[in-house]
Amino acid sequence: MKKNEPKPLNSVILYDRNGNSRLHYSKVHTCAFDAEKMLSSGDDFYVEDLDTGRGVVRVGCMICFDREFPESARILMLKGAEVILAPNACPMEINRLAALRTRAYENMLAIATCNYPGGHPDCNGHSTVFDGVAWLDQEPGARDMCVFEAPEEEGVYLAEIDLDQLRAYRTDEVMGNAWRHPEKYGALVLQ
Repeated sequence: MKKNEPKPLNSVILYDRNGNSRLHYSKVHTCAFDAEKMLSSGDDFYVEDLDTGRGVVRVGCMICFDREFPESARILMLKGAEVILAPNACPMEINRLAALRTRAYENMLAIATCNYPGGHPDCNGHSTVFDGVAWLDQEPGARDMCVFEAPEEEGVYLAEIDLDQLRAYRTDEVMGNAWRHPEKYGALVLQ
């Protein structure tokens, strides 16, 4: 690569049901400790409306290592995301799954990951969908927000997210943006 030549990006492009490009996101948190040190970092997180044919959903993306930073999902939530799509390429183990569950919980949004299957170098399947709804009035106690977890095998898997349920939950619960105090978070932006 020549000096001043732009470096490649790790990107995802989301198309709507009519084949129109709706969102182009480049990974912000590149893995500078790995082969991705040869890449440029994306410049922001984006949210777009996606017409599903059954209604519009506000969608954002984060790629793999982005999920390790709570700020990624928080910014997407603040920009109006209801669903985060997260392509992934690493072993999905208990701690990474717990982080995704936490991002869905603390931001009251759904997160769907798609991971390479077992057999692909350093990957093990376990794509997941967390629907972001921790409690329902008609159910006692907390509920498992993981509405789908794929096995290690390669395959095409479908999962449903009840957007009406998620939207109602977001209007009544206290997570997300409801009780934040951004005026007290200066240390987060000073470093």
